[in-house]
Amino acid sequence: MAGLRLGPLLRYADGSSATVWIEAGRPCAAEVRCADGSGGTTRTFQVAGHHYALIPVTGLTPGTATPYEVFLDGTRAWPPDDSPFPPSAIRTPAGDDDVRVAFGSCRWAAPPAGEHDPVGPDALDSLAARIAADPDGERPDVLLLLGDQVYADETSDATRRRIAGRRDLSEPPGSEVADYEEYTWLYDESWRDPEVRWLLSTVPSCMIFDDHDVIDDWNTSASWVADMRATDWWRERVLSGLMSYWVYQHLGNLSPAALAADPLYAAVRDTPDGTDLVRDFACRADTEPAGVRWSYRRDFGRVRLLMVDTRAARVLAEDGRAMLDAGEAHWLREQALDTPGSYDHLLVGTSLPWLLPHLVHDAEGWNAALCRGERGARWARFGEKVRRAADLEHWAAFPDSFAALTRLLAEVGTGPQAPASVLVLSGDVHHAYVAEPRWPGDVPDARVLQLTCSPVHNSIPLSIRAGFRFGWSALARALGRGFRRHGRSPRPPVGWRKTGGPWFGNQLMTLTLRGRSARLRLHQARADGVLVLVEESELTSG
Repeated sequence: MAGLRLGPLLRYADGSSATVWIEAGRPCAAEVRCADGSGGTTRTFQVAGHHYALIPVTGLTPGTATPYEVFLDGTRAWPPDDSPFPPSAIRTPAGDDDVRVAFGSCRWAAPPAGEHDPVGPDALDSLAARIAADPDGERPDVLLLLGDQVYADETSDATRRRIAGRRDLSEPPGSEVADYEEYTWLYDESWRDPEVRWLLSTVPSCMIFDDHDVIDDWNTSASWVADMRATDWWRERVLSGLMSYWVYQHLGNLSPAALAADPLYAAVRDTPDGTDLVRDFACRADTEPAGVRWSYRRDFGRVRLLMVDTRAARVLAEDGRAMLDAGEAHWLREQALDTPGSYDHLLVGTSLPWLLPHLVHDAEGWNAALCRGERGARWARFGEKVRRAADLEHWAAFPDSFAALTRLLAEVGTGPQAPASVLVLSGDVHHAYVAEPRWPGDVPDARVLQLTCSPVHNSIPLSIRAGFRFGWSALARALGRGFRRHGRSPRPPVGWRKTGGPWFGNQLMTLTLRGRSARLRLHQARADGVLVLVEESELTSG
């Protein structure tokens, strides 16, 4: 009998359809049955000895909440008979509903119940507990996970023991994951957490990778890539990371129409074993990144979300560094400017913040100038060492890309058909804050903000807290100007100020978007696992 190995995850949901992702223990027919008679069925596909399905659900009624069950070969596999949680349900929006978007990044898997958690309560566990206690109460319409969903380079004690059972930890990559099978263990550990498993079964999710999904500082520079490719373990690691991301995260980001048009997905489903097909795709994604797009668009009524790949789409040559290659940059511009006046809020999801504390921004711009040779070869070598050691690879480290994004956001936000808000949603930096740009000339009509929220569940050392608090200070700005002068770097094309934070803790931000109004709330997970409100503000009044 087929068993449910992982999932279900409710991924896509609109007014009449949805997709539900599962991993089964063997090949089978996977089916979703909804209480109102709607549903869908599909056969599993195989990758590296594992069996998956992305089940299309059709016939849903807008504005309803419909409980569902998952069947494998006709036998119910979800929910478990002893589940302590309410039924998993698919909620479909009506045209005039509020849109609630929760987001965060950087989540280490929580330890099993009863074990000590060294980084404190998991914000997703706390969110699940709150929703389960009041199933008909307020909940997110979508959960955006903005990178570092799994940590391939920082494994738990339990995963290290499993790795030690199959290979020698004294050989690279040591206790980090090495191949596809070990990646599956990371997703097992992260998504089998009972609270998170139920939460992801009943709240739709959108995901994008960041560095730790593959390795810390992934694609920092051309010399970094060359060094990694010179090792005898990196190729298997990066291909396995991209393969598992495609299976576990990327497919569920796509709409049913996009899935139907995806030739790789069709080919994998039509073959008994899709391993070689997915591996070949991952190889192309690694060596020819301009030919693969991980970014995607989702529309929630009059809210447009553009999730942007800021890792695999990079151009790393020092004389032409760019956060996004030409095709990716064109796609972002095209999607942001598509049908002016058709949306009230533009959300740009990018794992790495656009606006950073001023000292960090200026240090990254200075470092980029050194690395491209502004102060000579010796400084360039020094700059590369500093870049890797200090993780200087955000938007500010790609000055031309920073300027291009700044211009695009201003263009989108200006004019009679501008949206009410243009909000850049980010994570990565293990604290939360709100920053507002100040253009030197004409001010956009839209409210433009950087909203940063992380971690969902991770450590926040005192050094990080002190460093980021200092990074916003007047003294830090003065130091930053010194960096700019030494690197012969121009002033940024826009100024900005911190209007909220910094906040430290395991946390989630939530946007409530109603017509042209936008409200922001920040919740932190308290020691007893309860989410507490620490900030609420009106971003636009409509």
